[in-house]
Formats: sequence, structure tokens, C-alpha cells
Amino acid sequence: MSSAPAGRSPWAWIPTLYFAQGIPYVVVMTLSTVLYKNLGVSNTDIALYTSWLYLPWVIKPLWSPLVDLFRTKRFWIVSLQFLIGLAFALVALTLPGPKFFQLSLAVFWLMAFASATHDIAADGFYLLAMPAGQQAAFVGVRSTFYRLASLTAQGGLVYLAGMWTESTGSVTEAWTLVFGLLAVVFLIVGTCHFFSLPKPAADHATASGDNPIRDFFAVFADFLRKPGILTTLAFLLLYRLAESQALKLMSPFLLDKRDVGGLGLTTQQVGIVYGTVGIIALTLGGLVGGWIISRFGLKRMLWPMILAMHAPNVAFLLLAFAQPSSLWIVGSALAVEQFGYGFGFTAYMVYMMLVADGPHKTAHYAICTGFMALGMMLPGMAAGWIQDHIGYVNFFIWVLVCTIPSFIVIARLKIDPAFGKKQPAA
Repeated sequence: MSSAPAGRSPWAWIPTLYFAQGIPYVVVMTLSTVLYKNLGVSNTDIALYTSWLYLPWVIKPLWSPLVDLFRTKRFWIVSLQFLIGLAFALVALTLPGPKFFQLSLAVFWLMAFASATHDIAADGFYLLAMPAGQQAAFVGVRSTFYRLASLTAQGGLVYLAGMWTESTGSVTEAWTLVFGLLAVVFLIVGTCHFFSLPKPAADHATASGDNPIRDFFAVFADFLRKPGILTTLAFLLLYRLAESQALKLMSPFLLDKRDVGGLGLTTQQVGIVYGTVGIIALTLGGLVGGWIISRFGLKRMLWPMILAMHAPNVAFLLLAFAQPSSLWIVGSALAVEQFGYGFGFTAYMVYMMLVADGPHKTAHYAICTGFMALGMMLPGMAAGWIQDHIGYVNFFIWVLVCTIPSFIVIARLKIDPAFGKKQPAA
């Protein structure tokens, strides 16, 4: 089979690879909540069952060494993109049926496992296909196109769903068309990557045949022997404790009727203020955060960044209390919150790179992201139940209270002052 040369420009494949990495994750974790809200599922059920979809990202470290041991990461990437395309088609087929909730959730589970494995392969491929200098230079590029995937899914696709609902008169038919479109897109993406991804010499199966089981468990043992591992795990689990709950209820809050505490927006309006304006602000916050860390280092910027991430949560409380009808006010509040979240979350991502440094970078980074997903899944599962019982105003007060543990744990972190800071050229 023909392939791209190993020296192909990263611009030929990094933007599409990380755009493709972002789409299924955002569909499973965010777009599904809008889908089910449109189809009349309760907040309790939405938060509980869609939070379980985090599980594949939580446990993906359990099979992350297998991606290294067997076949090439290029093979995993292309195969999984075709599988994700098939899963999108299956969701489209389940929605018109009487048991759409159970069947679509089952397909989302399949999609989540495929997407989590694709993440492992894509991140590993990124580390193998370029020298270290290029890796650092393209971190902002990969993050930007991952965010553009969020913009496409939360903005464009939500807006399309609302537009097609109006034109067809059927919510189910509109969402069936959306997932059919996604299936076609991923078939095209998989085909393009079959030809465009390079074939770096370092991308090969690493199974030696001596004792793969011992090698498999040695990866985890090495991770657990890292200095200060308990504080590291607490940081990975608690840094997003507040945000994990707020994010799970944001779409339902925007869509719920005003008489039950929501803002009563239409699906198209949510696509504009949250899925478009919000994601643009999130992307800009991430880009600024990366630049700030490269100037001053992670240690110096950690406290300002966590404050910038948590303080704008007050915007949610103010929206719930005032219930403004102006789309400009809602959009501005969400833009401030999402910019702060993107800015502060950059510190979390850079810290995971610090923890993953060593001979098992791919697997250790996957382990970190597994704990990150666990920190999102468990609080998110209860978020809908909490909101249903105390209302939106009290729920967002609770979210602010949940920021406290993250402040406690970062006071105990030990970070090299130079880590993350761009070094001057020799």
C-alpha cells in the first residue's frame, strides 16, 4: 500500500488528526446531553448515564500498553476512525426506534472505547513522528484543532440539529441526519489518513516476545513509583471537581424552561452562545495559557491559572439568579467563563506532561488522562441528581464550594520552576 513519506510536513496531518480526535469525544460527552435533552430525557438520567460514558477514558490506561506492543499506531488510528464512523451510523439508525435511549447509549459506549483507544494511538504517534523540538512547536496547533472540533460539534452540529428540526418538524429526524453526516465525514477522514499519515521508522510494534506480561505491568509499577505520586493523583482527580459538575449541566441549564430555573434558550441559540462563542473563548484561553506558561514556567503561573479557572464560575451563579433574556449577556458571561476555563486548564495539561516524562511517555500520559477522566466522571454522575433536588441557583453555589479542594492540593505540589518555560536558543 502507498503511504506518505516519513518526512511529510506535520501541517499535512496534525490538524486533521487532532480534529478527528476531538469530534467523537465531544459528541459522546457533550453533544449527547443536547440530543437527549431535545428528546425529553430528564436531567437526572442525562447526567447519570452520560457520565458513565467517561469510563473508557478512565480505564484506557489498562490497555494503553497494548497499543505500543501490537501493530503500528498508524494502523490503530486509521482502523479506529473507520470504526467511529460506523458507530455514528449506528446511532443514526437507533434514534427512530422506541428504545432509542438504551440503544444509542450502547453505541455511544462502543464509540467511547474506540475514541479512547484512538487518543492513545494519536498521542503516541505524535511523539514518534516528530523530533522533540517540533513536538513543542506544534502543541498549540494540535490544541487549536482539537478545540475547533469542539466548536464544530457543540456549535455547528447543534445549530444544524435545531435548523433541521424546524425544517422537518421532527427532532428525531434532525438528529438522525446529524449523525448520518458524521458517519460520512469519518469515512472520508479515515480514507484521507490512510494516505496522508507518515510512516516514521519508530512507529512499530514493541512486543519483544520475551515476557510481554511482565513488561505490561512494569509500565504501571514505574508510574506508581514516581515521587509524590499520591499528591499527583489528588491533583489529577480534584483540579476539575467543580468544572466536572458545571459542564455536565450547562446545556440542560441553557435549554430548560425559565419556570424551572433555566434560561429557556432554543437549540440554535445554545449552538451560538455555548457551542460557538464559548468554544472560541475556550480556545483563546488555551492559547494564551500556553504562551504564558512558555514565558514564566508552570510553577510560577499555577496559582494565577487556577484562580482564573475557578473565579468565572460565578458567572453561572449570576445567570441562574438573574435569568437574563438577552443573548448578548448570556453569551458574554459564557465567554468569560470559558476563557478562564481554557486558560486554567492549560496548567493541568502541562502538569500531565511533567508527570509522564520518562521512558514510558505514551502509557504514562494515558494513565494521567485516565485519572483526569475519573475526576470528571464520578462528580458528573451525581450532578443531575443534585441539581434536580436543590435547583440551579443552589447547584451553582455548590459548584463554587467544590473549588476549595483543588486549592488545597496544589499547595502541596512540587514543580521545577523551569518546567514548561521556553528555553533560550543555544
